[in-house]
Parts: sequence; C-alpha cells; structure tokens
Amino acid sequence: MKDIIYVSGHKNPDTDSICSAIAYAEFKNRIGDAPTLPVRLGNLNKETEFVLNYFCVESPKYIETVRTQIKDLAIDSVTPISPEISLKMAWSIMKKHNVKTLPVVDERERLIGLASLSNITSTYMDIWDNNILSKSNTTLENIVETLSAKCIYVSENTKNFNGKIVVTAMQPDSARELIEKDDIIICGDREDAQEIILDCKASLMIITGKHDVTDKIIKKAKEIGCSIIMTPYDTFTAARLIPQSVPVHYVMTKDNLIVFNKEDLVDEIKETMLQTRYRSYPVVDNNNKILGSISRYHLISKNKKKVILVDHNERTQSIPGLEDAELLEVIDHHRIGDIQTGLPIYFRNEPVGCTATIIASIYFENGLRPTKKIAGLLCSAIISDTLLFKSPTSTVTDKIMLKRLSEIANIDVDKFAQEMFKAGTSLQGKTLDEIFNQDFKVFKIGSLKVGVGQITTMDTEGFATMKNEMLAYMNEKSNSENFNLLILMVTDLLKDGSELLAEGPEKYLINKAFNVQLNESCAYIPGLMSRKKQVIPPLTAAATESN
Repeated sequence: MKDIIYVSGHKNPDTDSICSAIAYAEFKNRIGDAPTLPVRLGNLNKETEFVLNYFCVESPKYIETVRTQIKDLAIDSVTPISPEISLKMAWSIMKKHNVKTLPVVDERERLIGLASLSNITSTYMDIWDNNILSKSNTTLENIVETLSAKCIYVSENTKNFNGKIVVTAMQPDSARELIEKDDIIICGDREDAQEIILDCKASLMIITGKHDVTDKIIKKAKEIGCSIIMTPYDTFTAARLIPQSVPVHYVMTKDNLIVFNKEDLVDEIKETMLQTRYRSYPVVDNNNKILGSISRYHLISKNKKKVILVDHNERTQSIPGLEDAELLEVIDHHRIGDIQTGLPIYFRNEPVGCTATIIASIYFENGLRPTKKIAGLLCSAIISDTLLFKSPTSTVTDKIMLKRLSEIANIDVDKFAQEMFKAGTSLQGKTLDEIFNQDFKVFKIGSLKVGVGQITTMDTEGFATMKNEMLAYMNEKSNSENFNLLILMVTDLLKDGSELLAEGPEKYLINKAFNVQLNESCAYIPGLMSRKKQVIPPLTAAATESN
C-alpha cells in the first residue's frame, strides 16, 4: 500500500472545499512524514478556477472512490518477455526470478499473452514432432542460443526453416533416403555424411561434439546456401534440446486471459480469484502495459486508504467508499452529520464562516506561516464562503484571519473579491445541470432526503430568463432521484438576499420554514445568504414540527 493521505472536500466542490483541501494537505506535508495529497470529487466552478489560476496553483487530482484499488497495493514486479524468445530462455528467466508465469508483450510493451511453466512443459510434451521448428517459425538465433552453438557459416537465405528435423545416426546412404530439401540435420563429424546432407540441400546442418568442419564442406555449404552451426553437446543432448528453441508465442496462452487493471477495486477482483485457480494474475494500466502481478496473498495484507475530510462531515456529501477507508481527521464548520468511525479521530468543528479560517488557525497555532500562494487560497475561501462578510455565518474570527492572510498574500481584499465574484457569478455558457450542481449538497433531515443548491450571482436578470427551465429540471431531478425536497438558492450579491426555487412533494416546508408563500414554486427572501445557517436549521425545525 502506498502510504498516502488524501485530503478531500465535499462533492460539487466550492472554493472553500478546494482551497481548504490544498492548504491542509500542504500543512500536513510540512509537519509530517506521510505524503499528503489534496483531491477533489467534482469539477471546479468558475470562481475556483479563477482563484487557482490567479495564484498559479494546480487543481487537485480528481478521484472517484477511496475503496482500495489494485494500484494501492504493493503488487509483485514482473519481467515481461518478448514473444520471439525461446522456451529455454523463458524457462531460465522463470527459474532466475522464482516465478511460474511471465507476461508476453509486444514491441510497445502491451500485454499479448502469458507464458507459464505449466503450459511450456505440457505443450512441449504434447506438440513434439520433427516439424516443430517449421510450424513455430523458429529462428536461427533461437537455435544457436538454445544449443550454445557457434556459427560456422550462415546463409543469407536462412531466416526460417520449412523442413523437418533429422538425426543422421545411420549409414550415409541410409540417411539419403530420409533427408529432404530444407531439412534441419543433426549430425556428427563424418565428412561423407556431411556431403550427403549438402547434396540433399538441407537448410541447416548442426554438427555435434565440437568437431571441426573442413574447408571443403564449408565451400559446398556456401554453394547450396546451407547454414552450418557447431554445438558442444552430443547428438542425444542436441536432439533433446532443440525443441526448446521454439519461440514463446507458439505456446503462450493468448485467449481468455484473466487480466486486472490497476484501477480495479480489490473487493471486486476477489470473486474472480475465487472462481479461478491461478497462482498470480497480470496487472496492466489503461494502455494495456504490464505493471506487475497480483496474487491472493496481496489481498490478505490489504490496507485501507487514509482520508482526511475538510468542509463537510456528512456521508452523502463525501467521497464514495468512505466506509472502506481509514478516516483520520475532520476539519469543518458545518453542523455535525452522520459520519461514524471505528476509532477516535481528530475532529475539529468551529462555528466560523469558513473552513479555511480554521485551517489558517492551525497553521499559526503550530508556528507555521502559510506561503504566499496558500495564504491567497485561504483568503479566497474566506471571501467566497462569507460573501465578503455579507453572510450571517461570518464571524470576527473570519475577519481577523482574512486581514492577517491578505497581508501575507499581498492582495487588496476588496479589489480581489470584486474580480473573483465577477468571474464566478457569470452564468453565460452554463447548462442548467452545471448551474444547479455547481454548489449542491444533499442532507438527511429526519426521514427526508433534501437537496440544496446555491448560486451566487450578480447576473439575476440573466437567470430570470431560464427560471422556468430550471424548475422543470428540478422537478425531473426530484422525481428521478427520489428527493422529498429540492431547493436552489439564487443569491443576489447586490441586494443581499436570495430567491428560493423549490420542487418536490415536501416543498410546502418552504412556506412553513420561512413564513412565505411560494408563487409558482419561487419566493424571494431578503437577507437570506447562508444555506448552512439560514436554510437548513429552519427546514429541520419545520420538518420536525410536521412529524
């Protein structure tokens, strides 16, 4: 397991979620030994993109789950082999590395087959015949390597062999009856036998026992284009070894391979392993390049991914697979949600306007000064989440922290906030789905499933033209995803208030919670700026009273 700690904000991340994850990961890297990586669970909104570009900070890596994947395990490294190498060479590599299976790759290092000790030996026993070199397109190089031979003469025409293997352990005249054109002949040092072999126009003559070859024989071999090699082995050994010169591609398993991808979840590959009995399984990347092999014992030693949550503490807002991970910490400023842990963890929850305020405090409490870039990110998050202190969630602590951080980041807060809000609130070019989900959270209020999205904009006139389409979108989403209530807050930064759009079977709760009457599923509420402090609490109270 790669010992990485992941710092994650919530789904549909806003500026606070992203910037807090980056800043806290940086803090953990400065004080700890374990590498810490900020991650995101969704696409960046325009405001967050503006912030990251402004301070030249890379976007966190996107991940889909924290369930353990093959890439998280310390799988075995393997030595891939070429399909052209001989069985003897493959066997030697297996013995050297103490493995029973080798992946076979093409010239681009992509997996094309598997060569196992069992299929090499069993296939070798099953397919032996004297035409094996012809059938398998065995090369002269493989034969020379297998027989530890020395080349006496190599014909330019010798690339592959079309004939059968013949051992001339008989009188020369008897051999003449067996040898045909292009055959591969294993012989001794008898010159008369060698001449007959050449007369029959063999393609390869293998001389055993390290015997010299006369100039006369070499000259004649050149005339007919017959290659000559000399092996130190005796005739019996040479005849026994030569089938091992067959290339691996002839015997390897090519079809119905059981191969895992590095992204595969460990829990899902268990079933495949239970249904098959292989000792190991190849692991490839998304380009089908071999990365290693995995065996059953890797699953026994499985470790969980380590996770820190920022800016949320509710399971519905968090990363999929959290139940299979090891949750180390939670840093948040929202209500306490439903995440449970098996062991005590570091949990810090403060009633401030922004998670970034808490993280900045952690820096200073530990005697660390944020870098200029990190200070800029933390400033951006505070400005965004508090709407530059127009939100009722704002606290004196937020204001003090913003002033301190802005000095480090060297920014003019008012000027920067105006640029950031302008970049983030434009609705031009956005789809209904992008607008609704750019800052959307799901809450469990009693037995109710409630979704609340919020957009902060200076372009309320532009939104008015798409209001009916947005209500239709929300109605469809409510029905298809079984929401009891869906709300979209359209917060007007110029008027310091929000228009609520509501759909779902329990939308009557809006009337009760805010003492208003919905008009065509809409109601404007002056001073309503905060989802956390001004929407969820009254909705919770209204739902409780209704029950």
